[in-house]
Amino acid sequence: MKKYLLITLGFISLGLGVLGILLPLLPTTPFMLLSAFCFYKSSQRLHFWLLNHRVFGKFIRNYKENRAIDPKTKWVTLIILWATIGFSMYLFWHTVYIPILLLVIASLVSWHILSLKTMRE
Repeated sequence: MKKYLLITLGFISLGLGVLGILLPLLPTTPFMLLSAFCFYKSSQRLHFWLLNHRVFGKFIRNYKENRAIDPKTKWVTLIILWATIGFSMYLFWHTVYIPILLLVIASLVSWHILSLKTMRE
């Protein structure tokens, strides 16, 4: 039963991580790491699949092993973050608190991303 719960949680977390690629306020990396942990504890096959996935594998391994991301990923992430936050702020320009909240969140996420080590290839 525990194995199936962990596999289910792993796939839910993976789905949220994929959504986090598109939605700037949903964190991608913690969900991907949670998926890797759940799969590690429940299924060697799924864990191997995730760590060797052509899209997600490299990012998970770099983050787990080195707590670092490559320069291209770092800058693309920041550009997408600020573009979507900027668009969201534009949509809510008539309110006072939402743009301020979005600006604070984007600043903190940017600080976190910039504080990560940059992988040298």
